[in-house]
Amino acid sequence: MSIPKFNPDELKVVREIPSFMPGAPGTPIYNYPVTPKEAYIATMKRQPVWQISGTETGMFCPRFYPDNVARAFIIDGEGFALNDQSGVAVGGKDMFGVEWVFVPSAGGSMVKPGNPILEDANDWKSVIKFPNIDEWDWAGAAKKNEGYLKSVDTLILTWIMNGFFERLISFMDFEGAAMAMIDEEQQDAVKELMDALADLYIKIVDNFDKYFGLNSFTVHDDWGSQMAPFFSPAVGAKLIVPAMRRLTDHIHSLGGWADFHSCGHVDVCVPNMIAAGWDSWSGMAMNDTQGAYEKYGDKIVLGVIPDQFDPATTSEADQRAAARKFVDKFCKPGKPSLINYYGAAVLTVPFREELYKYSRTKLAG
Repeated sequence: MSIPKFNPDELKVVREIPSFMPGAPGTPIYNYPVTPKEAYIATMKRQPVWQISGTETGMFCPRFYPDNVARAFIIDGEGFALNDQSGVAVGGKDMFGVEWVFVPSAGGSMVKPGNPILEDANDWKSVIKFPNIDEWDWAGAAKKNEGYLKSVDTLILTWIMNGFFERLISFMDFEGAAMAMIDEEQQDAVKELMDALADLYIKIVDNFDKYFGLNSFTVHDDWGSQMAPFFSPAVGAKLIVPAMRRLTDHIHSLGGWADFHSCGHVDVCVPNMIAAGWDSWSGMAMNDTQGAYEKYGDKIVLGVIPDQFDPATTSEADQRAAARKFVDKFCKPGKPSLINYYGAAVLTVPFREELYKYSRTKLAG
């Protein structure tokens, strides 16, 4: 894509995305020279048009997909259902029949504890009943969401909940899953199960492409706690990365992009994310996102947390200077970045405006 020269008219705010926080300002959407979707794709291709700030993508978590209801995370053309205040029943059984319970204090669901359906990974073929996804109402859901999907100019990322290790946890509870990952007598079975999950997710990806015209995905697979990963990078490379690579290769074969969502202190696992073929990852605040960018930003597009400041006590000039500093360090052709969600506290109106204007001017030459 040839990058058009910056025009000051681009700073006209054409609409705002309302804030989830009462009283907080909305997110401005500028008079962009290309669509946000095109800008996101350009960043994934290492040819950024402006510094991506999070408004260039949208999430799609339709309610016909059992895991989205079980996890209390529905975002589709029929509305949002992110908790039990929406009037939509949340929690219940996922696609494998595993029971999830909504936890109001957490604003989401967790597996009903103490009743794992799989005790030994070697038994998975006789215990785990894989869903027949052809029974889902793909065509009906596509019709219900047709207007919603056509109305957006962002790149839609369809979420696949309970990716690989998370799915193992749902089958075995955390203790059993963690043990299976390091038990030499279970590791071969775990690897086989990961491959079977990849087959299932590939079929799901194909159906989203066929019925919805969607080929880009975020896969949700938390790998760590606040302190450290749940398993060593070596174990992850052996048991999970090969299956993930099959999935990301397939997404790429359809012309799509593969975004990885993984919570926890897992920046040590970034080489595995690269090996698994993920195009992007935004880590939580306990990760050294800036350090990860320096090491790996030419191989995976990382969500970087800007240096923090107090908007209440920082002058507008200093806020704009902070935005320019971020662009100079983290918005480079061949090595772009995303603005990490955990940097939202500094995404003030002046910071956002300067971030956009300065990055557009610099990248356009």
